[in-house]
Amino acid sequence: MYAIAAVDQHWGIGRDNALLFRIPADMQRFRTLTAGKTVLMGRKTLQSLPGGRGLPGRRNLVLTGDRGFTAENAEIVHFPVEAVFQAGEDAWVIGGESIYRRFLPLCDRVYITRIFADGHADAFFPDLDSDPQWQVDSESEVMESDGLRYQFVEYVPAPPEEDALFAAPEPAQEPSLFAPPADFSVFSGF
Repeated sequence: MYAIAAVDQHWGIGRDNALLFRIPADMQRFRTLTAGKTVLMGRKTLQSLPGGRGLPGRRNLVLTGDRGFTAENAEIVHFPVEAVFQAGEDAWVIGGESIYRRFLPLCDRVYITRIFADGHADAFFPDLDSDPQWQVDSESEVMESDGLRYQFVEYVPAPPEEDALFAAPEPAQEPSLFAPPADFSVFSGF
């Protein structure tokens, strides 16, 4: 899976169920990368799209707990595991906040448009710069559109620390009340 988002300087992605900024190069990048692919989103993200229907030229998969929800040009799923199996490994996670948080651990690459401005967001993408499980793989030059400075950044999972691969096993924990006894001789009288 892959994730794609445009974030402000505080990792904000939206406000009042709408995008913070509209940058033509970012929109074109989104269209190019996701065209012909499966996109995975939440119900509120779908409802924020034009007409509240799925994006054209893509398979639109919507995860929602609302059992009665339907939408044009969208397949509805109700469980995260169902979304994973339906989406497949080449799907694009496109939001919103809870969908990103839920599926980010399954992503092999994250495509971020970093916008150097404060969009006063009320929805956020996880801060990958502060997360040791992610590292920058590539960064474009800083560009500008209508006074907004931005750049494209790609993140990949960081390799595990070498020490973590050879770490000592966790100490044994006290057995639970329902664990079998370590000494079965207590049953010899039966």
